Amino acid sequence: MVKPNGVMMLVVCFFITTSSLRAQVYSKYNFSAKQAVEYAAKNNVQVKNALLDIQIQKQVNRGITSAALPNLAGSAGITDYLNIPTSLIPAQFFGGPAGTYEPVQFGTQYNSSGSLQLQQLLFDGQVFVGLQAREAAMKFQQKALEVTDENIRVNIYKIYYQLVVSKTQTELLDANIERLKKLKHDANEMYKNGFAEKLDVDKLDVQLINLQTEKQKVLNSIDIGYLGLKTLMGMPINDTLGLTDKITDADIKNGLLSDSAIYSDRKDFQYLQLVKRLDEYNIKRYKLSYLPTLSLNGVYSKQAQRTDFSIFQKGDWYTTSYVGLNLSLPIFSGFAIDAKVKQSKLALKQTLNNLDNLKLSIDNDVQQARLRFNSAIETIDYQKKNMVLAETVYNQTKKKYEVGTGSNTEINAAQTDLKSAQTNYINALYDAIIAKVDYLKAIGKLN
Repeated sequence: MVKPNGVMMLVVCFFITTSSLRAQVYSKYNFSAKQAVEYAAKNNVQVKNALLDIQIQKQVNRGITSAALPNLAGSAGITDYLNIPTSLIPAQFFGGPAGTYEPVQFGTQYNSSGSLQLQQLLFDGQVFVGLQAREAAMKFQQKALEVTDENIRVNIYKIYYQLVVSKTQTELLDANIERLKKLKHDANEMYKNGFAEKLDVDKLDVQLINLQTEKQKVLNSIDIGYLGLKTLMGMPINDTLGLTDKITDADIKNGLLSDSAIYSDRKDFQYLQLVKRLDEYNIKRYKLSYLPTLSLNGVYSKQAQRTDFSIFQKGDWYTTSYVGLNLSLPIFSGFAIDAKVKQSKLALKQTLNNLDNLKLSIDNDVQQARLRFNSAIETIDYQKKNMVLAETVYNQTKKKYEVGTGSNTEINAAQTDLKSAQTNYINALYDAIIAKVDYLKAIGKLN
């Protein structure tokens, strides 16, 4: 046997490693917010499980339907009586003395039988209500899917647009860094020519490092945001995700507060209404359990009796058949049915209370989201003007500084004010996006 040398083993390992790397193919996506939502609708684990709940409910409904369908069963058997059963017969039947018995064996050693049993439920109150409730139960599971999907959509929109706004934030930080680099260069030249102090250059260095550190924090936050968005969407972490949507002030303001809140537009309100309907079916089901149940049954059987094992040969088979009706009337169950009826009525009251509370919650959600949105829009307009003004002040201060009529303190203050105005503007954009998504969810219009 020839042993592989070291070079050959390295070549084999190289090809195995290369094949493994080729097998790990990662996908790249460029999604709008709507496409991200559509991807999540197919890949998010919670949505997948909600879809499985619908499939489970379909099978539950099939089980309910089966209770109202005929039940046909067959049976067959062969019995070998190693000892034929013995019965005691009064001896006087055979001329013996009274009070004594004679042992007698009846039957044959080999017996065979085959039968078909048919059962058909004609009336059962609980089954009747179960058949009525099938559609409502299916709608309940479908609505649960919609509620789950909506909650995921809300979070995806919020994270998605926050990441979009973060791009604006990094662009502003980059612009500030470029300004400071230019300012630092000018200050350094002035220092070389004796028109500025080394302290002025050092202060600009500190500001520049602080801005670069802040930018790195923002980039780290964006990376974490992408990981969270991928996880929420059900996307593999190693896949690449790009965002194609852009957000502007006009997009946020666009015709948002023209809609009014209607309770029935809310998915969670529709969900609770279906819970109420199922509670009502539950009460009806237990009430009808007071009624008798009626069923039809029938049997057709063949039986053979042999003294030897000739079951499968010619011989007589004796037929037995019958049809019967069974009526079962509940008379007293220890108040169990009454307890179940009252329990289901109390559950219905809880659901009605939850509906009333949800209405209050919806009113509160709408008003709060409306107020937050109006406030955020006003803040955006104010902070945008303030940011433009701060940039103008900074540029004018910088010109004064460059010609020697302005101080380092003034230029530092102008830079700080500009950065503060930009930060306030970004925060206003964040707040407005969140308020917009919350408002659309509150009025049931989030698509």
